Amino acid sequence: MTTTKVFKNGNSQAVRIPAELAYERTDLELEIERIGDEIRIRPARRRLDYLLDKFGRFSENFMAEGRGDSQESERDVL
Repeated sequence: MTTTKVFKNGNSQAVRIPAELAYERTDLELEIERIGDEIRIRPARRRLDYLLDKFGRFSENFMAEGRGDSQESERDVL
């Protein structure tokens, strides 16, 4: 287990992430939460707002001819 120290950065508390635990990218947005005496840091979950824009780029006749050879198989009734 790696240890590090807490330090003051302006009015905030900060933690140095050792190189062996650091993320490769430095432009990540991170989520941070406290659970009991643990602090968890992870990449922020991607928002899905951008999907509406991507779907809007499909042409009006997108998949007008169906899915080609792909056929849905019958499913058992639950």
